[in-house]
Amino acid sequence: MSQRPQSHDRALSSRFHFWNTLSWSVLGLLPTAIAVLDADETKKYWSLGLLTLIACCYAVVMTVPRNPILRPEVYLVVLALFLGALSYLLEGAAAFYVVSLPQFWVFARSPRAAIILSGIAATAAVSGSTLRQGWSPQLLTGNVVFTVIAYAAGIALGLWLHRFVGQSNERTEQLTSELEEAQRKLVEAYRAQGATAERERIAREIHDTLAQGFASIVVLAEAARSSLAEAPDTCGQQLESIAQTARENFAEARVLVGSAPQGGVVPGSVATTLRRTLDRFVQDTGLTVTAALEDIECDHTARIALLRCTQESLANVRKHAGAATVGVVLARQPYGIELEITDDGRGFLVEESHGFGLVGMSKRLAELDGDLTVTSSPGDGTRVLATIPMSSQD
Repeated sequence: MSQRPQSHDRALSSRFHFWNTLSWSVLGLLPTAIAVLDADETKKYWSLGLLTLIACCYAVVMTVPRNPILRPEVYLVVLALFLGALSYLLEGAAAFYVVSLPQFWVFARSPRAAIILSGIAATAAVSGSTLRQGWSPQLLTGNVVFTVIAYAAGIALGLWLHRFVGQSNERTEQLTSELEEAQRKLVEAYRAQGATAERERIAREIHDTLAQGFASIVVLAEAARSSLAEAPDTCGQQLESIAQTARENFAEARVLVGSAPQGGVVPGSVATTLRRTLDRFVQDTGLTVTAALEDIECDHTARIALLRCTQESLANVRKHAGAATVGVVLARQPYGIELEITDDGRGFLVEESHGFGLVGMSKRLAELDGDLTVTSSPGDGTRVLATIPMSSQD
């Protein structure tokens, strides 16, 4: 998770080294080389040789930073000696010292090492010009004074930059730590959200399958007990329905625990599936059901959603409506698939109903970009309209 800050730091370091190399070459090496071209032969060749040597050393340190011989600290000592020799040849090297100052703070291991090594370089530069010209009061001006001032200014600026960079690094580490913590919490939140969604899905499946099946078994068992003495044939039929419902619940339970293929729906068209459900409903309740089921092709997820909506609506009719007639219409409309279930029961106030079944139906359809509309009022029956848009079936 911290790769981005590290790569950002490497990019900044690379840009800094590029500009430092460019400025050192353009403002240090090149002007000095041009300046000695008109000098006498000895001074010119020695100066150009020293410039070439220090440039090669710098190139080695930059391109092979971990070489066992010319380590950065060794290079800084060589640079200090070079400044002393160049100052001796040219009677001063204050300008080259100023341009080279950043290298002491870049390559040294610590601010203390940078101060010591840049001080050695300043001493070498002053000593070189002093040996060349000899001691005199005039040495307190010009290159010597400029070198001393540059050394002092370099210390002040270097310490300030070191502190600034240190604070920036601490802030970066803090932000990185906060980012990692936020990402960890986000992952935990996604995991918790996924677990919650899975619990809701399982609860919805249990309600729409096992709970409805057990409710049917209870109703059929009570009816069978009532008709045991008076209508043995009817009782036998009800017991068979109980057995069939129990088998279906067992199959649905295997689906929920993952030991059977998902869906729990027998293959076939959605119309065939709904017709089978309606036949069982008529057999168990004795209510009149009128059905107009168009043979519609749809995917497995849509089939399950339409079946569960039908099962939940019929269960509500059985438990709450007190209806005599139920109507079911399945049709393809220009905008998609439409399933309408109506009854002539007692009705209810939709705005006061917060049952899990209606919420579950609405969520199932919402997962397919569909919609559920429930229309009812006391004494006027109920109309449930489920729609699935055509786009979800393309």
